[in-house]
Amino acid sequence: MRKHPGTILIVDDDDHVVVTSRMILKQYFENIESLSSPKTLETRLKQTDIDVVLLDMNFKAGVTSGNEGLFWMNRIRVISPHTQVVLQTAYGDIALAIRSIKEGAVDFLPKPWDKEKLITTVMNAYQQAQARKGNDELRSKQKALQEHFGQPHHPFIAQSPAMQSVLTTIEQVSCTDATILILGENGTGKELVARAIHERSNRAHEPFITVDVGAVPPTLFESEMFGHEKGAFTDAKETRVGKFELADKGTLFLDEIGNLPADLQVKLLSVLQTRSVMRVGSNNAKLLDVRIICATNAPLYELVKSGAFRQDLFYRIKTIEIQLPPLRERTEDIPVLARHFFQLYCNRYNKTLEMSSGLFEALSHYAWPGNIRELQHALERAVILCRETTLKHSDFQLATASDGGMNINTLRLSEMEREVIRKAIQKSNNNLTRAAEELGIGRTTLYRKIEEYGLSTL
Repeated sequence: MRKHPGTILIVDDDDHVVVTSRMILKQYFENIESLSSPKTLETRLKQTDIDVVLLDMNFKAGVTSGNEGLFWMNRIRVISPHTQVVLQTAYGDIALAIRSIKEGAVDFLPKPWDKEKLITTVMNAYQQAQARKGNDELRSKQKALQEHFGQPHHPFIAQSPAMQSVLTTIEQVSCTDATILILGENGTGKELVARAIHERSNRAHEPFITVDVGAVPPTLFESEMFGHEKGAFTDAKETRVGKFELADKGTLFLDEIGNLPADLQVKLLSVLQTRSVMRVGSNNAKLLDVRIICATNAPLYELVKSGAFRQDLFYRIKTIEIQLPPLRERTEDIPVLARHFFQLYCNRYNKTLEMSSGLFEALSHYAWPGNIRELQHALERAVILCRETTLKHSDFQLATASDGGMNINTLRLSEMEREVIRKAIQKSNNNLTRAAEELGIGRTTLYRKIEEYGLSTL
């Protein structure tokens, strides 16, 4: 007979009851634990996932009221709501049984009990504990999904020749479960590509979960990604479903994978190899069916070569590689993207505006070092600040021929990009975080550009 994987805790000061109960129940459950006193019960509940507590009602000599059992039963309900309590006492009566069940006990066992009654009672309590666990996990998952799906996302817009190979690859790989690595500068639309793959896949009706792994604090990585049980650590006040579980049957998009520290790369590799996760505070591994798509703006090949990124993890996430071109190499898409963001922000801010006839051409000549994200922020800012009925080039805070002597018709794109970054740093008084936000790019990208263009002394 296969044992149930649950844990039963016997709390009783009668050694004979404990030994007998253990002998009977160990035939049906994998873990049988015991305490001779409830003094350490709270600690045990916080350390171990207990399904059923078989709890004596009286521990003090000469006391037969059952109040001790009722007190500890209520403490169990507070600390571990899914744990089911079966109360037992040698002094039970009908009134006490009714009271205990009203206050939350799943059942009541008067001593002496027979073997079959004990087995049936504990088995029913275990099944109720499992059902409650399932309900708690479902609520937790629904809450997390609601929070996640509350985040807006934009359609994937790509018509330029430079994007044709990307579109072809998306169509080829979408209906497979191959892991995909998307490379490209910040703001090029890596998440939109991942979402486009998901929406064209057989998992389209399942969750699409995004995680910026570089932004997850190392101390919270396991809890965030793998989940945790209630009481697993000091601030774990409720069970939390991790991002891997949240994406079960769907797609998990791991953005900025190149920023993952070496020790966390090992943990991630283990999950990808076993296709299972173990919540913090749990001993049970959960098998998952998740498609993995990763992305980064970091020079991943160089990081692998230098040993900063594990080679085995690199090959695990790179069955298919997609290289996204920067916006300056797909200028045909700029008018379409600009029109999309223009309509979006006119609607959002209740503005009735038109775009000037020469605006698309002017926007297409700009280098856009922050790529699509910078274009989006520029359109939003321009729509908000526009005081007339027509949106013009002058409504954008972009470098022009009169701004520092730049000439967009003669300078190379790299020179334009360098000047834009220099002026953003100057405008922010060397506050690189603010400069990155102004440019619509990540700080990592900004640092790399500063070094590339010799601006590190600013």
